[in-house]
Amino acid sequence: MTKSINSSEDHVEVLIVGAGPAGLTLALDLARRNVACHVLETTEQRGINPRCNTTSARSMEIFRRLGVADDVRRAGLPEDYPTSIHYRTTLSGEEIFRIDLPAAGDVLAGAGKDEWPTPEPQHRISQLFLEPILEEHASKLPGLTLERGARLVEFQQHDDHVEAVVETAGTRRTVRCSYLVGCDGAHSTVRRQLGIRYEGVEAIQKFVSTFLRSPELGRLTARDRAWTYWTYGRRISSLIAIDGDELWLHHVAFAPDHDTETEDPETLLREAVGESVAHDVLGVVRWTGRRLVAQRYRSGRVFLAGDAAHIWIPVGGFGMNAGIQDAATLGWMLAAVRHGWASPEVLDAYELERKPVGEQFAGAVGSAANKAFATFSPDIHLPGPDGERARAEFAERLAASEPQRYSPDGFSFGYHYADSPLVVGGEDQTAITMGGYLQKAQPGYRLPHGWLDEDRSVLDVLGPGFTLLRTDPSVGVTSWTAAARDLGIPLIVFDLPGRWPDRYPAELLLVRPDQHVAWMGGAGARADELLQTVTGRVAAHQQ
Repeated sequence: MTKSINSSEDHVEVLIVGAGPAGLTLALDLARRNVACHVLETTEQRGINPRCNTTSARSMEIFRRLGVADDVRRAGLPEDYPTSIHYRTTLSGEEIFRIDLPAAGDVLAGAGKDEWPTPEPQHRISQLFLEPILEEHASKLPGLTLERGARLVEFQQHDDHVEAVVETAGTRRTVRCSYLVGCDGAHSTVRRQLGIRYEGVEAIQKFVSTFLRSPELGRLTARDRAWTYWTYGRRISSLIAIDGDELWLHHVAFAPDHDTETEDPETLLREAVGESVAHDVLGVVRWTGRRLVAQRYRSGRVFLAGDAAHIWIPVGGFGMNAGIQDAATLGWMLAAVRHGWASPEVLDAYELERKPVGEQFAGAVGSAANKAFATFSPDIHLPGPDGERARAEFAERLAASEPQRYSPDGFSFGYHYADSPLVVGGEDQTAITMGGYLQKAQPGYRLPHGWLDEDRSVLDVLGPGFTLLRTDPSVGVTSWTAAARDLGIPLIVFDLPGRWPDRYPAELLLVRPDQHVAWMGGAGARADELLQTVTGRVAAHQQ
């Protein structure tokens, strides 16, 4: 899908640089909020190498709000393909440990849904399949245009707009926009022109990643299918099923000072499998896993999101998913300012909210990587009782570290903006962890899910603007609706059933457009002041 911006005007509200998951999610969010946006993408076609291969539960919730989740859920692996994780000496060797996880078909059928902490559990899907779905949805929205083969050359900021020089097929033109967002990856042109540096650890591990086609590998794994097979031969490696059949991604980890140019992908695959398998190499990437966060996420009218703002070792797809969260936060803020119901100062909160999350994610991911790539005893390869004992000891270690990495509910539901100036009543919180979260509403946190009926979640009734949830129907809300009307703030009121007093422990809960709780309290609240606070017009005074 390629549509061109109107060349007679070359003006758009938001210019987005980069058509990866973060850029496309931001574009979808803005367009659905009636904010015109134009996406620039340097490549004429998408890359052939898979990158992120999992979409978190929180990202799936965001996609649900954008009307994309069903199409994403039905793509990627076959619906009956398990998303389990297996740990083996080699693929054809001994099993050490396993994490059994459901197939997409089980999720679509709602198996165990009453126990889910979300209406949209995580989904295993390669970016190879995810990005076309996002782009297809983008092609259907008015006010959203995407231009491939277009390069941002430079930009200049002014008091009330940004002028960007764009080059397409050797021809340059100037695009005027109200705001510019760099979603253009680790080598971001936007970030570099702003003079913003990454800070953190430059090298945690090095990798050789091989994208390959091998029907034989598909037949070999069919006896005990899994989404990912970790193997522990000469090097720790993982084999990831891309299509559940013949497409595979093979990652092999090395020390940060290792010369990976000397490593032969064919040899690495043979060592991981334990035998030779017929295959065709579709692409090889030698890269370094890092832990870096940008010094700033904003400069004036220019913002950074996704890998342009943070990169870290992809031990669970957290980089892409954090970028999708960035987009969900920035999208509503830009739209609120564009439509005039929030102060421009609301945009100051973007960095204040997302940068601490990025820093904490980076630390947690780095810690998880250190555990995942820690040394292991070569005795796991021994035959007999000695090998069994070594594998059992290794399995105990894996049981302690791996389940949270592959079901990181803390990263989906436990990140928060409790310290944000747009949140009232937020309390000091402990650091975000992969597994830590409460199924309880708290200021700054994503609103907990609950099923209202068979297919409708509490998250589904939230409006595109602010939502006032009422758990006690006797509490009056006239002051809220009147204040919202006077201030021009979109607000709907919804009465929650009283069956979850511990999950929604307040008479009233004010929820932001990004599904995070802005405030909780009772009938005595000053609605006008609260609404002005959460939209950046006044500083918080109320608890």
